[in-house]
Amino acid sequence: MRRREFIGLLGGAAAAWPLAARAQQAATPVIGYLSSASPDQDAGRLRAFRQGLSEIGYVEGRNVAIEYRWAEEQNDRLPALAADLVGRQVAVIAVAGQVLGAFAAKAATKTIPVIFLTGGDPVALGLVDSLNRPGGNLTGVTTLSAELEPKRLELLGRVVPTAKTMAALINRTNPNAAIQSRELEAAARTLGLKLHVLDATSERDFDGVFARLAELRAGGLVVATDGLFISRGAHLGALAVRHAMPAIFQFRAFAEAGGLMSYGGSLADMYRQSGIYAGRILKGEKPVDLPVQQVTRVELIINLKTARTLGFDVPPELLARADEVIE
Repeated sequence: MRRREFIGLLGGAAAAWPLAARAQQAATPVIGYLSSASPDQDAGRLRAFRQGLSEIGYVEGRNVAIEYRWAEEQNDRLPALAADLVGRQVAVIAVAGQVLGAFAAKAATKTIPVIFLTGGDPVALGLVDSLNRPGGNLTGVTTLSAELEPKRLELLGRVVPTAKTMAALINRTNPNAAIQSRELEAAARTLGLKLHVLDATSERDFDGVFARLAELRAGGLVVATDGLFISRGAHLGALAVRHAMPAIFQFRAFAEAGGLMSYGGSLADMYRQSGIYAGRILKGEKPVDLPVQQVTRVELIINLKTARTLGFDVPPELLARADEVIE
């Protein structure tokens, strides 16, 4: 080969390298992560999501990219953030936090796959046609939620047996709020309790809620499942300690922060499964063929230190059935 031809070949190869690099970069799939919370609030849940992705063979920064959109607890921003991800032409949208994010994503696209997380019945909410055959471009993960609200009230009553008045905290903007209220009020009647249903739509409402609990002389508080309350579970737990209020919520962060008890499914399990589904969709599976996953395992966490501080004796049989006792 003559020298001039050899140099020409080198030049052509050098010119092709940037093109090849750009093509490889363009081929990297992009996941849109839509959250009603903030990066610090979602840190632990994101670890579980990434774990699920890695089980399918995807590692952020290596062979998949993630575009994050945070509503910072301003739910009115969710539709615009969802539309932004659609405009970005992401391969799949994973919705975290408020179920309102799922509705925003559903309204924004009929073609991009959407994975939701919800504690309510996604069929009753209108997100999917059925659990086994979701239909359309949505599928996701659900956990027992409203079904467990009566059980939480019962468990709280067993630790605070002398209480005749209880309270429940809901977020009226949550599509499940009406169902949660009905379930809790029915359970209160069965247990012979008077129940006050209080409302909080932002973290700014929390102090007022606990002040109201004192006015009502409530003997205990059931925190209903909601994206805002989940993201601020540790804050609610700390407030329950500060106000000496026996309280129960769905997830363990609440009990870890000083709340009396938590009873519900595992957030880590939900987000891990969401990551698995995102990976499966990236590999070519369609939402219509992916049944909504139901996380049915529940765990009871009792903060015995809080119980002692508040002056309550936890029944031995309740301690025996607890998955974890914090001392």
